[in-house]
Amino acid sequence: MKELSLNILDIVENSVKAGASLTEILIDENEETLSLTIKDNGCGMTNEVLQTVTDPFYTTRTTRKVGLGLPLLKLECEMTGGNLTVTSKHINEFPNEHGTCVHAVFYKNHIDYTPLGDVIASITTLIQGHPDRDFLFSHKFEDKNVCLDTRELRTVLEDVPLDSFEVIKWIKEFLNEQYIT
Repeated sequence: MKELSLNILDIVENSVKAGASLTEILIDENEETLSLTIKDNGCGMTNEVLQTVTDPFYTTRTTRKVGLGLPLLKLECEMTGGNLTVTSKHINEFPNEHGTCVHAVFYKNHIDYTPLGDVIASITTLIQGHPDRDFLFSHKFEDKNVCLDTRELRTVLEDVPLDSFEVIKWIKEFLNEQYIT
């Protein structure tokens, strides 16, 4: 993919399909590395599925025979000298603590480093497309932290849906303001 924000969109969509009510999108960035963690409380994966999740010729989808989201992310990490780890606890084995965690590390000074891209557009797209789900977004730099938690928004907005035009517009402006200052 041309930017990591598209990988984020793809992986979080998988979290939503896995029934996650909360998905955390955590970016930790310094001068040398960008670390991306996507953690959800969805149904998780069995060990058998977990063993094949980075194989491009394996997918749980019935609409096509290949799944490229995680294999492409793994390739993008490894091309920079980084790595990808995926851990998961399936709901049948862990009924109270199930979910999946994808952790990717990229070395930013490598020529093959894929830029982060328009992460604000990806986050707002996810919220607008899944207003019934919660998302925690955090992007930490050495000198600042950009953060948005839809659970906090829900307590303030009460009965106003997260996918309303005004709320989505406010979210974009709120995130932009945090990145600029």
